[in-house]
Amino acid sequence: MGLCNLPSISFLMKIISWNLNGIRAVAAKGLLDIIENFQADVVCFQETKATPEQVREVLFPLTNYEIFAHSGEKKGYSGTAILTKIKPMQVTYGMGIAEHDNEGRLITMEFESFYLINTYVPNSGSELIRLPYRQQWDLAMSQYIAKLEKNKPVVWCGDLNVAHKPIDLKNDKANYNKTAGYMQEEIDGMDRFIAQGMIDTFRFFHPTTEKYSWWSYRAGAREKNIGWRIDYFLTSAHLKDRIQAADILNDVMGSDHCPVSLVISE
Repeated sequence: MGLCNLPSISFLMKIISWNLNGIRAVAAKGLLDIIENFQADVVCFQETKATPEQVREVLFPLTNYEIFAHSGEKKGYSGTAILTKIKPMQVTYGMGIAEHDNEGRLITMEFESFYLINTYVPNSGSELIRLPYRQQWDLAMSQYIAKLEKNKPVVWCGDLNVAHKPIDLKNDKANYNKTAGYMQEEIDGMDRFIAQGMIDTFRFFHPTTEKYSWWSYRAGAREKNIGWRIDYFLTSAHLKDRIQAADILNDVMGSDHCPVSLVISE
């Protein structure tokens, strides 16, 4: 058999995504042990609220991961990080648009057969002040993904700050068009990603499951499971046959979000 006819050898890659709402706060709650328990190949964090140096200081004991971190101009705000056991081909920060790249919200990591994008999508705010900006971000992100897909498929994860369908939050009617994360403009943004071929991996495997990834700290919302599903793994349609599992790990504590997971063949 010639080399060109050899079957391709693939392996399963486990990826975790988690909004920490402050990496140093979760570090005091056992973050390093939690990461080890994930047994993941790649771990993506959002809202680290730390500089790259502070992220590396917290994660220094994890010698089996290479650490990439990104922070914004405003100290203690936003921030993203990726831990990986698999050496990436390339890592870039931001989407190349100055107005969207000053808050440390996006890291792109290139692997052999896909791009991994880790994103902390802007919140529209309690008074919806940033809703117009959020719409600009969603459009720019759609264009950024389309640009990458010309080269290879995309796995996009993170806190996308939107509940896409009524099943994705506990009190949909009370929040629709009133609350950041469930405004029609934000839903339209998610619809655009799905229309361009992105697959919501959790819904792909669990079409009717009511499971949430974020709960308010108020009024015992997590204990009562009054939550929202706003943390996602979306993949390019070309990866459909390679996504093996997707879940929400709502038994993992430490943040107001819980981690979400994806298993994909690389």
